[in-house]
Amino acid sequence: MELIYQGKTKDVYKLEGGNVLLKFKDDVTGEDGVFDPGANTVGLTIEGAGKSGLRMTKYFFVKLAEKGIPTHYVDANIDEVSMEVKAATMFGKGLEVICRYRAVGSFLRRYGAYCEEGQPLDAFVEVTLKDDDRKDPPISKDGLAQLGILTKEEYDTLEALTKQISDVVKEELAVKGLELYDIKLEFGRDGATGDVMLIDEISGGNMRVYKDGTYIPPMDLEKLVLA
Repeated sequence: MELIYQGKTKDVYKLEGGNVLLKFKDDVTGEDGVFDPGANTVGLTIEGAGKSGLRMTKYFFVKLAEKGIPTHYVDANIDEVSMEVKAATMFGKGLEVICRYRAVGSFLRRYGAYCEEGQPLDAFVEVTLKDDDRKDPPISKDGLAQLGILTKEEYDTLEALTKQISDVVKEELAVKGLELYDIKLEFGRDGATGDVMLIDEISGGNMRVYKDGTYIPPMDLEKLVLA
């Protein structure tokens, strides 16, 4: 297989036939040895994190497929910690889309003068540019359009899909007595059709989840969700 890209938490390979293989790693994002789904650096390595993340990702991508929501998911091999996906083109150099149900993390750091920690939010959607050097700056719909990263119509689709996907995850977690505070998603254009679709993963590594006010670490979360 041809290695296309080495990421923080996954390596990406090109497959014969045009699809792509993602190999999940045990590295997770954070700072100073503390996990943080919103961080743009690898903070620590947790044995089994890659397999745990893949199990969760498969679970949620299958749920989304049942609802007809467009994603890049094709198949997953848990033993090999890999996932086959459709090829996708990025928006610019990549976007991260956060859906927030509670005021925590970077939202609280930026807007803490106007809100309290844990304050409820109505599925607030925030888009940031994937840019480590500039600490993933937030950007607006107009900014994205004027810079030629995506069209306003694509933004509307991306925002609607973000809320739809996040609500699916939130509802699935609620069945287990868990509350989703926020989730980070990534989108791209389908390499074959150009349509906006969900890419990357949906796992404990890109969401904050609490139970009775107590934060649940990613690998504990996987055990609770898939029990």
